[in-house]
Formats: sequence, structure tokens, C-alpha cells
Amino acid sequence: MAKGGFRGGSYGGGGGFSGGVNKNMIKQAQKMQQDMLKMQEELEQATYEASAGGVVKAVVSGKGELVSLSIEPEAVDPEDVEMLQDTIIAAVNEALRKMESAKADGMGRLTGGLDLSGFGF
Repeated sequence: MAKGGFRGGSYGGGGGFSGGVNKNMIKQAQKMQQDMLKMQEELEQATYEASAGGVVKAVVSGKGELVSLSIEPEAVDPEDVEMLQDTIIAAVNEALRKMESAKADGMGRLTGGLDLSGFGF
């Protein structure tokens, strides 16, 4: 081996990284990460509401938890409990879809459509 060890290709000075471009990219990535974390926090604090049949209203948090459920008295028919159950499920599922859609839209605006799902966002 030549005196002085390996030449070129190192991260120390002779490599292919340009200091200014690399630093700028890192700053942009850090800013995007901060923006994404802020957006994620805002979305988790929001609530999403949906109604089914005009008689059942469900509210879910941005964390996907059911926080409120209201049922109009006319929805309660002891002869048709299954209909009430189906209506509740429909309202909760629609509220969850709204939450997921809001999260996807918010993150899509930040990432310009890049799929970063593998990064935990």
C-alpha cells in the first residue's frame, strides 16, 4: 500500500461530497422533519366527526380513538338492535376515514407527494 493510506473516496476531503450542497440538503431535510412532526402533532390534536343516518354521530381523535358518540332517541328500536349497531359502526368508520384522509393530505402537502411511510410518518 502506498504511503499515507487510501486516496480519494473518503469522507474526509477527497471524496465526492460537496460541503455546501451536502449541508444545505441536511438543513432542508431537518426542516422537513420538524415540519412533519409539527403537522403530525396538530393532526393528532384535531377531532373528526361523521354522522350516519342522521341519528348517530361519532367523533374520533387524530390518534384514532373514539371520543364521543351520540345517538338520537328515534334510532333506538328494541326490535331492531342490529340496525343501530350497523349505524354506529358506519358513523365511527366514516369518522376514522376522515381522520386518515386529513393525515394523508397534510403529509402530502409537506412532502410534495413523496411516500415516506417507511420512515414512521
